[in-house]
Amino acid sequence: MTRAYPETYLDDAMNNLGNMFDYAVHDCHYELADFFSLFLVSGVADAFEKGAPKYIAGFSGPELANEVIFKVKGSRPKADISLNIEKSPEYWAGWILAYYQWYTGRGFSQLNELGITTDHLLNQYPTLHEADISKFVTLADELIAKNAERHTTNLQTIRKAAGLTQKALAEQSGITLRMIQLYEQRNKDINKAQAITLAKIARVLGCTVDNLLESE
Repeated sequence: MTRAYPETYLDDAMNNLGNMFDYAVHDCHYELADFFSLFLVSGVADAFEKGAPKYIAGFSGPELANEVIFKVKGSRPKADISLNIEKSPEYWAGWILAYYQWYTGRGFSQLNELGITTDHLLNQYPTLHEADISKFVTLADELIAKNAERHTTNLQTIRKAAGLTQKALAEQSGITLRMIQLYEQRNKDINKAQAITLAKIARVLGCTVDNLLESE
């Protein structure tokens, strides 16, 4: 497999993504899932996964977080950087995610769609943060294979048929990326979504609201 950047940059990439998550959560007070959604829509995730040197090694973790927030919000946070001696679960989530993204060659959005979410990573921390990295890879591969075989939601099927990513659908519909992810992962019941939410999604996808609903 041809990877986006040489292994010599991998340690920097892993540490920087880990420190980005840590800073966003512990110093800027974001929920990790919410910040990750910003990361995906900011363009920083795209540049990072493609191996842009500025993003994988040129910026520190806090600088990466600042760049994400600035690109989405238009202003930079003024939070001081904590000097944490021990690595947080959020740090590990970013650290292991950077490795797995590099190792598989899949984009961050695709990994998220296949079940490697920040919530999943934090849940894995207690049992895997001291294990060999190959253990995480094996379990992540199994999860992705399982999720790829599982029946997809109507929303995901229609979105892919329309040639749209989750990010593009979010931008065009005005519905948050996080909400679309939750519907597609069945963590929120789309059948209970507000009518206006369904109408906005259906308009972009060129389908009816009924097409988006799941059978009971």
